[in-house]
Amino acid sequence: MSGVFCKFSDSGLTLVATDAHKLVRYKRYDIKSEQNAEFILPKKPLNILKGILAAANEEVKIEYNETNAKFNFGSIVLTCRLIDGKYPNYNAVIPKENSNKLTIDRLSFLNSVKRVSIFSNKTTHQIRLKIAGNEMHISAEDIDFSNKADERLSCQYEGSDIEIGFNSRFLLEMISSLETDQIHLEMSAPNRAGILLPEGNSQDGEDILMLVMPVMLNN
Repeated sequence: MSGVFCKFSDSGLTLVATDAHKLVRYKRYDIKSEQNAEFILPKKPLNILKGILAAANEEVKIEYNETNAKFNFGSIVLTCRLIDGKYPNYNAVIPKENSNKLTIDRLSFLNSVKRVSIFSNKTTHQIRLKIAGNEMHISAEDIDFSNKADERLSCQYEGSDIEIGFNSRFLLEMISSLETDQIHLEMSAPNRAGILLPEGNSQDGEDILMLVMPVMLNN
């Protein structure tokens, strides 16, 4: 689980990473391989690759065998050893039936979580989302320092009224990584994982799914 799972197939490319609190599954349908292959890449060389690719505008050739992977582009060749082992069944932790579905402006949600999280507990970073009708109530409280923040946002919501807690750091990290104007948050229950999706997912040959585990609310 410390690495990134890569799956090449004739239907596309799938990348998965998780730290047991959050999970990201990224699919591309315009990258295909003649042979099916699965392997786990370590985190450190991928961070190096990410930094180099930010300034590059070239196609990347990926070669691999049972023990190593090689990334070749321009005058750069990066080789790394693969992580030995089988990746956990990540599909089993992704909730399939999510009856509560919310659509909200990404920047409004992001900025509200930023402001409210300042007043959250410094250990748990817990914020509370209370959704009813077409309104989301975001709040945080640090009892130790008598700090509290509340904000309300308009949204589009289908489902039952729900109150759920998340680690604000995780939410901020995930929302910041998306680029669409609107995002979707799907939930089934306060003790089940929430699913973040960008609006218009899979329209540009890619499919992004982000999962974040809830935290127990302090009532």
